[in-house]
Amino acid sequence: MSITLSRINASAATLTKNRTEDSVTPISGMCVTCVDGCIGMCEIGKSAYRGHEVIYPQPFGIITTAAEKRYPVDYSHFNIMGTAVGAHGIEADSNKAIFPAVNLEVAFGHDKGIKFRCPWIIPGIGSTDIAKNNWEGLAIGSAMAGTGLTIGENVVGMDPESEIKNGRVVDTVDLKRRVKLYKDHQHDGYGAIIVQANVEDTRLGVQEYAIEKLGVECVELKWGQGAKDIGGEVKVKNLKKAQMLYKRGYIVLPNPTDPAVIKDFERGAFKEFERHSRVGMVSEESFAKRVEELRKAGARYIFLKTGAYRPADLARAVRFTSKYKLDLLTVDGAGGGTGMSPWRMMNEWGVPPVELHSLLYKYAKRLADRGEHVPALALAGGFTFEDQIFKGLALGAPYVKLIGMARSPIAAAMVGKTIGRTIDENQIPVYVERFGNTKDEIFVTANSLRRELGDDEFEKIPTGALGLYTYYERLAQGLRQLMCGSRKFALNHISRDDIAALTHQAADISGIQYITDADKEEVEKILKQ
Repeated sequence: MSITLSRINASAATLTKNRTEDSVTPISGMCVTCVDGCIGMCEIGKSAYRGHEVIYPQPFGIITTAAEKRYPVDYSHFNIMGTAVGAHGIEADSNKAIFPAVNLEVAFGHDKGIKFRCPWIIPGIGSTDIAKNNWEGLAIGSAMAGTGLTIGENVVGMDPESEIKNGRVVDTVDLKRRVKLYKDHQHDGYGAIIVQANVEDTRLGVQEYAIEKLGVECVELKWGQGAKDIGGEVKVKNLKKAQMLYKRGYIVLPNPTDPAVIKDFERGAFKEFERHSRVGMVSEESFAKRVEELRKAGARYIFLKTGAYRPADLARAVRFTSKYKLDLLTVDGAGGGTGMSPWRMMNEWGVPPVELHSLLYKYAKRLADRGEHVPALALAGGFTFEDQIFKGLALGAPYVKLIGMARSPIAAAMVGKTIGRTIDENQIPVYVERFGNTKDEIFVTANSLRRELGDDEFEKIPTGALGLYTYYERLAQGLRQLMCGSRKFALNHISRDDIAALTHQAADISGIQYITDADKEEVEKILKQ
């Protein structure tokens, strides 16, 4: 039986729906009966009067978005394998092998100098409004938790207060603020703030500025992301800002310096401009040159993030990061996204997470078997909870050290921020009010944080940061429980046989054993005794 994997002509992401919602043609997504006189609620209909605006998820600036396509295989097609025997990383003693004793710390980098308290990272939150408006919670929450946070592309170029001379940045407001918020709340050397760069950022010298002026140690080259295979986009409602971005070298549509366009905008014919980044052109020569430039500029650690491109591009990423001794490679599977990615593109391009991550493991293993350098690996693409984190670490063991998450941390920070606002306005929703009406009562981590930080410092923590920190606390405890059940008490003991495939297709793609094939040799030994 054939199953349609995509929803084609109607989605909450584009604020569209079919008139005959219960009767839709699978191939086209159109209503079975398309009626003359319909006002155009579906994506075709809305495109008839709003055109290119309907390419993007809406409303822009207050949402994050990810694909709704059903992939043939995903991480739910694997189960975690527990055992009743032994313990790894701790004494096999029931009084000692308890889940609070599981160690979630991870160290990576060429000198193992980057330390995280938990094995996850936010891979890249850039110039979108949703990132900027929630940065306080994301930065402070990540720093308190001792995990990594990546400042994504275009932050400097989008900042009206950036000072640029001769095409190079010499001072900023937004980037400086983002780095400082993180560093001011970092404790005991855990965690890292990373500055990413795309084509425009590299031209502006953003990473050199961050290293020299802001004391940033970790920088990241960006080849792409799981949401799209073109450059980043945002929408701009202000004419002067659109003109500033155009002058800074961005692609801005329509041209905000064209007198006819200006007149159309001023009379309300359209209400927002689109700012687009350029696509990169990868070559080994340019990659090697840029890595050398960053090392000479003083970068202590250099990362690469790549997206859901075809397998040959993944092979290039693995080979280049190995050959030029990078410290981390993040691989982002198709379907994810935090900002303004074209909706159809987000659903219909690229290699899905399980397939991409399985290829990554195979490529990394080939190099490792030859004795070559394999950087720490991070997987991204729809991870939200501890079971998925465990499965990702197991699928890519022993090379995968981190799981990248963006939409779920943003969601946690946004909820925390919203709860804080309702507390201040004395309008706490009933669903939340049952836990109390102060942040000490509502946020389950508040009391321990208050004891740790002291009253004065705790009161300065925004509720967005409490939301993220508390979400991370849940993930950490949940992951410890899963690891304890598998008798793995430190991350380096997680292995590929800690998960099993529930379908033969998942087993074929990943190389993970089908569930009834697991432990075959050990089973034979036990039954022969």
